[in-house]
Amino acid sequence: MNIDIPEGKDPILYVWGELVPGIGAAASAFSLSVYEHTTLGLREFEAARLRVAQINGCVFCLDWRTERDGEKVEDAFLDEVANWRTAKGFDDRTRLAAEYAERYCTDHHGLDEEFWARMSAHYSQVEVVELSMSIGSWLAFGRLNHVLGLDAMCMLPRID
Repeated sequence: MNIDIPEGKDPILYVWGELVPGIGAAASAFSLSVYEHTTLGLREFEAARLRVAQINGCVFCLDWRTERDGEKVEDAFLDEVANWRTAKGFDDRTRLAAEYAERYCTDHHGLDEEFWARMSAHYSQVEVVELSMSIGSWLAFGRLNHVLGLDAMCMLPRID
C-alpha cells in the first residue's frame, strides 16, 4: 500500500472518506451513481467496465461482477471481453462498448469519424454520454485504487 493507513482503520473508508472528505465523498457518490442510475444493458455495461479493469489492472474490479435483478454475466465473459474483437457471444452493442472502453483508455485521440458513425448506429446520444461518464469513472477510480495499492481491499456495495 502506498498510503499510510492508521491502525484499525479500513483503508478504503479512510482514504475515500476521512483523508480527503471533501473530495472523497463526491468521488464516491459519482462512482455509486454509475451503478445506481445506468440505463445501459448489463452486458454492454460489464463489457466496458471489465475492459477498463483489464487495462487498469485493478484486482478488485477484475473480480467484481455487477448484479442486476439477480443476474450477472457468465463466468467466461471476462475472457470474452479481453478478446472482444472475436468474441462469439457479443452483439454489436457489447462489442462496441468493449472497443470504446479500450480506445477511451488507451487512444482517445484516435476516436475517428468511422468509430463515431458505428457508435451512433447502435447507441443514442444519451447512452454515449452515459457510457463515456461510466468509463471515465472506472478509469479514474480503478487507477487511483491500483496506484495507491487499495485495489486488493476495495469493497463496493451491492446494487440490486
